[in-house]
Amino acid sequence: MSIGIVINPAAGASSDFSVSSRRQLAYDALRASSVDGEVRLTEGRGSARAIAMEMVTAGASTVIAWGGDGTINEVASVVAPVDVTLGVVPGGSGNGFVRGLGLNYRVSEALDIAINGTERRIDTGHVDGKLFVNVAGVGFDAHLADVFNRLGVRGPSVYIRTGLRELLSYRAVTYTIRVAEDEFTTHALLVAIANGREYGTGALIAPRARVDDGALDCVCIPHRSLPSVLWHARRLFTGTLDRVSGVRSVSSPTLTITADHPLTFHVDGEVYTGSDRLQIATRPRSLKVRVPLQTS
Repeated sequence: MSIGIVINPAAGASSDFSVSSRRQLAYDALRASSVDGEVRLTEGRGSARAIAMEMVTAGASTVIAWGGDGTINEVASVVAPVDVTLGVVPGGSGNGFVRGLGLNYRVSEALDIAINGTERRIDTGHVDGKLFVNVAGVGFDAHLADVFNRLGVRGPSVYIRTGLRELLSYRAVTYTIRVAEDEFTTHALLVAIANGREYGTGALIAPRARVDDGALDCVCIPHRSLPSVLWHARRLFTGTLDRVSGVRSVSSPTLTITADHPLTFHVDGEVYTGSDRLQIATRPRSLKVRVPLQTS
């Protein structure tokens, strides 16, 4: 088997296609490119990772994740350590990683890129050994990711309503962040660790982040009143969040986050609970991804 295609049938935008049509489109793309491959559907959290492992064991040189950031994360965590190439077909509600790489949203063209595109090496981030390709974090975004993962219905309008509801009750946490020889303490709504620039749907959490610069951008959003948070939220969509008073952003290959209690964190929206000390690092150029031919 040359190519494996992992489809998450529950992922956001993928619901525009029936399960059978998605599978058929995938097989049609393989035939059109004259390559042998296998197409499989996920069945819940961890399923994409297990399927990708079986595909790599069977000899796949590329494994394609058709889904959102969570599906991409699971497949990437398998292929990166063994230097197998990742392909991506956008299927999530936000698609932050996809947008950052300039991938195509049209399924037929995305499949062609995932199978035949050029290879680009990018960095991966790691929080206590958990890989992420786009954004990780602690605080409100990790809390919200946990809430989102429990929702039966997804989409931008649902996320906005849920986010506003959760903001009303969420309490900020004090973190100590160590970067090289520098250490500072912040009472923060959230601390985002960005490999890519964008959460999704155009929300730029780290406007200066680059997926191949060998560093991660740590963005600390301070505790504010609800009206202030809502007022400054527009900055996410203008790429000017880092200009808001009190927002602190540092870039480094490694950093440590500590608190006085076990920390819940997310990697690409997948939520885990760690200790009171999180070790975070980048692994430069550790993941091969198929991108459009014109992308450097």
